[in-house]
Amino acid sequence: MPRPRCERCQRPLAHCLCPLIPSLDSRTRVVLLQHPSETSHALNTARLAALGLRNAELVIGEVFEDLPALLATPGYRPALLFPGEQAEVVSAYGEGDALPLLLIVPDGTWRKARKLLYLNPLLGGLPRVTLGQVQPSRYRLRKAPEEGALSTLEAVVQVLNGLEQPANFDELLRPFEALIEGQISAMGAETFARNHGQG
Repeated sequence: MPRPRCERCQRPLAHCLCPLIPSLDSRTRVVLLQHPSETSHALNTARLAALGLRNAELVIGEVFEDLPALLATPGYRPALLFPGEQAEVVSAYGEGDALPLLLIVPDGTWRKARKLLYLNPLLGGLPRVTLGQVQPSRYRLRKAPEEGALSTLEAVVQVLNGLEQPANFDELLRPFEALIEGQISAMGAETFARNHGQG
């Protein structure tokens, strides 16, 4: 019989993360487009981002029929968080920035994220933003596919910290870090050290 789960954070009730999830305000509106294969992922960091930010929304799917309406949300200018030659490095909102960003964040492996862009051509036409100086990932359970690879939650935190400084969004990482600590202790220190090369 499956273990009872928290309906909000989707974790087993014995490991509910809700007490650690903040409720933060942001000028930026964050829309996370999650590939369906990510919903069952143990960490599901996009869900944690959506739960921790009042001005965020998680949309699950491959083809997003409501995208035109979403991108036309009044009071925001849409931008896609995705690397590319034309991507602009995130910098703090200036005095002249009348409209904050509607930040579209694809959630999935690089392959799945590219597929979301391919299946939703409107996304490809958006201005792109990317991180300049990437802080190292705290995701110690995963071998990063490349230097500077982050979980979706970490990327959102770093972007918001860049856009909305001096405001700080590191509190969003608390449930993520608790999840990782829980997985490491369940795995045992020796197994973790052997598999992940840290003592």
